[in-house]
Amino acid sequence: METPFIFGKIATEKNFTNREVETAHLVQNFKSLINTIIISPRRWGKSSLVNRAAKLAMEEDSKLRICHIDLFNVRNEQHFYSLLVQKVIAATSSKWEEAVYNAKNFFSHLVPKISIGTDPTNEVSIDFDWEEVKHNADEVLDLAEKIAKKKGLKIVICVDEFQNISEFTDPEYFQKKLRSHWQLHQNVAYCLYGSKRHMMMEVFTNSSKPFYKFGDLMFLNKIATPYLVEFFKSRFSDTGKSINEDASHLIVELVDNHPYYAQQLAQQAWLRTQNECTVEIVREAHTALVEQLSLLFVTITETLTTQQLNYLNALIAGEKAISSTEVMYRYQISSSTSISRSKAALIKNDILDETAGEISFQDPIYAYWLKTEYFAK
Repeated sequence: METPFIFGKIATEKNFTNREVETAHLVQNFKSLINTIIISPRRWGKSSLVNRAAKLAMEEDSKLRICHIDLFNVRNEQHFYSLLVQKVIAATSSKWEEAVYNAKNFFSHLVPKISIGTDPTNEVSIDFDWEEVKHNADEVLDLAEKIAKKKGLKIVICVDEFQNISEFTDPEYFQKKLRSHWQLHQNVAYCLYGSKRHMMMEVFTNSSKPFYKFGDLMFLNKIATPYLVEFFKSRFSDTGKSINEDASHLIVELVDNHPYYAQQLAQQAWLRTQNECTVEIVREAHTALVEQLSLLFVTITETLTTQQLNYLNALIAGEKAISSTEVMYRYQISSSTSISRSKAALIKNDILDETAGEISFQDPIYAYWLKTEYFAK
């Protein structure tokens, strides 16, 4: 029997829970060609949301094409341009002959290098001479708009891990170049998102940055408890098992409504359940999950400075006035400047998150491990 819970990959159909409001919003943006930026901490389901909205939007609008690009392993302009062309042509071509035609005929100065794999329906690779691209980057950046106009289409280009362009040589100049082209497109829109929340915030909410006010900002919230509780009950029921109310609420509480961990802990509890999942089974599953991740947490913790750890210790203990003399003395924090530096570094490293002035841990299981294992010793 397949597990009814999915984590670590795109959640679809029954595995996709809640997000009705966000999905409807994104579908409308796609159909209306409104640029959208999605911001949230990592593992909150951005990719699953985009995937679902894309599917629904294309079902509702036959002229709409959605192109998905992942910049996870992209570290330079050359790779970006090559990937952009390849994905745009694939999304707007129904067969490989059309893809080859598009690759050859939508460029004036660039000559693409086309490779066809053993399965030509799926494997058409397109590349360029980098020296040519450097002098004709406009053709690449305007390709989607040109195809959309020619074919009477609407195109949305969804770019995951967008913050990775900060790794490029002269990233600010590259952002300016992208913005100068993309803001002029009438038949193409862009959906930009990534797993580094603080970097995405810097790119899109800093008035000095090229992408400031580029589009509609969507901030994802945690999935509300009632939706998660009903989701657990439904998925257990689908496999001939059940979970009681207290056990469902305990899963939500232990993972602090974190979408990824909600699925993971629910799976661990489901695997341990014969008929009905109880509070005892959930606690056993949670203990096992913490132990499973403990080596990773040790590795993360070893990278932190003493002052950062002292600051985290104060946070874990629930201290509100951390900058007070008494609290700093109790946790051996050297100064208020040290607090500011520690907080900034921990946010940059995606350990902490700051929303509306409130500091929280991005990983609730790591926070639990720090409290019950690391700082308890």
